[in-house]
Amino acid sequence: EGTIKLYNNQVFIADNIKEVIPEFLMLLKGVIDCPDLPLNVSRSALQNDGFVKKISDYITKKVADKLSGMCKTDRESYEKYWDDINPFIKFGCIKDDKFNEKMKDYIIYKDLDGKYISLDEYLETAKDKHENQVFYVTDELQQSQYINMFKEQGLNAVILKNPIDQPFISRLEEAMKDKNVKFRRIDTDLADVFKEAASEDDKKVLEEDQTKLTDIFKKALGVEALDVKVEKLKNADTSAMITLSEDMRRMQDMMKMYGMAGMDPNMFGAEGQTLVLNANNDLVKYVAEHTDGENTKIICEQLYDLAMLSHAPLSPEQMTGFIARSNKIMELLAK
Repeated sequence: EGTIKLYNNQVFIADNIKEVIPEFLMLLKGVIDCPDLPLNVSRSALQNDGFVKKISDYITKKVADKLSGMCKTDRESYEKYWDDINPFIKFGCIKDDKFNEKMKDYIIYKDLDGKYISLDEYLETAKDKHENQVFYVTDELQQSQYINMFKEQGLNAVILKNPIDQPFISRLEEAMKDKNVKFRRIDTDLADVFKEAASEDDKKVLEEDQTKLTDIFKKALGVEALDVKVEKLKNADTSAMITLSEDMRRMQDMMKMYGMAGMDPNMFGAEGQTLVLNANNDLVKYVAEHTDGENTKIICEQLYDLAMLSHAPLSPEQMTGFIARSNKIMELLAK
């Protein structure tokens, strides 16, 4: 928290008066000397003083002008401070329409290469591959598999790991409704660029595989609600992935933020969750060819947990099972 001291003709009145300083600018430090404020000021008087609102608006404007000016004339310094100040700027954009109007073109994002870009720059670069879609990362370690897939295909994403980012991107989407810009986390539905082009015959085979593998995995995992999708991914080393619809994931995040109990995203077949199986992967092919094989169940369970590990931390019970199963698989290989 900063310190703003309020003066009247160099006579100290008070400090950190929230009625004068907008909430999102409480980290500021400095002095306001205003001869139009009464010396015997009270909080109730300030709340009903129209002039106080003008001071607050003026402070907001000055800060926005300073920041936008720095972005245009001293981009290096602006980027240096960005990681520290951006939560306050984004909060201000959510709370104050005038501040948002002045700052919206000077919000910058760090990409997968660690460079700062604007939203317009990102959309322009990506328009040929995924027009009007902004992919983002919330956890670089947890989502590393997806990041590697993006980089392999020459795609980019922005880093949004602050809690304020979720309500901020919702605000952005609302403001850019006319352009139909949507933010999608990197592990949302797979983009077509990751899939092999499929002929009509390939599509029929994939449909048959999907029906067969859905039954196999439902039986192995003991979950009827499991949603399974089979795709031919360009990277054959990727066996399985978990995707979660953007709307469902945001709802879960919001429920967590407000301490509301919701469906555990780690549960088998959690709502909105899809297990994507790679038809080009040898393990997936093995499962499809050995419906009732001796090791089919353990492979299905392991594939699911491996997919979950790249999506979210496993629960203690799942991790215990995963470790025990991994040991058993190594024992089988050692025989």
